[in-house]
Formats: sequence, structure tokens, C-alpha cells
Amino acid sequence: MYIALEQPTGAHLLTPDDEEVAVPVTLRYTSDDPLAVHLVFPAWISLDDEEVTWTFARSLLEEGLSGPSGLGTVRLRPHGPSHSRTVVELHTPEGTAAVRFDTTALRRFLTRSYEVTERGAEPVEPALDQGCAPVPKGA
Repeated sequence: MYIALEQPTGAHLLTPDDEEVAVPVTLRYTSDDPLAVHLVFPAWISLDDEEVTWTFARSLLEEGLSGPSGLGTVRLRPHGPSHSRTVVELHTPEGTAAVRFDTTALRRFLTRSYEVTERGAEPVEPALDQGCAPVPKGA
């Protein structure tokens, strides 16, 4: 059964000149993509005036709530007293966007996603299983 979980939340885009722009973001999780979470940004925030969705590993979100995580295009780190905020850095060839979220909102979303698909119970596609299978000798 397909389940989609969406949680609208507020965030702040941190600008290079230390200003903040309030931005509504929708956190999305779907049962048909159980290893991923999605951040959906409104069209007015993008350079091409189209809605933008960033997709990354659900495990990366979990790691980023308690310590720095990520090495690629998406990086997360706790911020503020008692890690009350989490900064998500989104890296593109055009530059980096830093978006600050309330950690409680991200934690609530993550907990709700585990109600849809438990941590560690994500189905692994047969093709992935085959891709990880040992190669027979002489092949």
C-alpha cells in the first residue's frame, strides 16, 4: 500500500550577508521510495521560478540531527544552543544554499516516517540484491 507523508514547516534561508529569509518548506516521505526524504521548496525561491525538490537519504537526515553529516551535495549539521536548530546545506555548481530548520520539526517528521517504514525495514529491490551478489570465479 502506497503511503505519502507530507509535513509543511517553516525554515529560514541564510544569506551570505547574514540575513534570513523565511521560507515555507514541505517535508515529504513516500513508501515507494523508503530510503529517501524530500525537501520541497516553493517556486518563488528558485532561480527559474519552478518548485524545487531536494532528495537525499533518510539516514543522512537522522545523522544530521545529532552531528555533522554528508559529504556531497547535501550536508547537515546541528546549530544553536542544545542543537535546537539544524542547518541543511544544499550544494550546486551555482553555489550553496544554507537553510535552517527547527530540529523538533525535523525530528517529528523523521519519527512519522518510521511509522510508515521502520528503520532497517526498508525493502531492498531484487536488482540491488543481484548487484551486490558475488561474481562467480571465471566470469
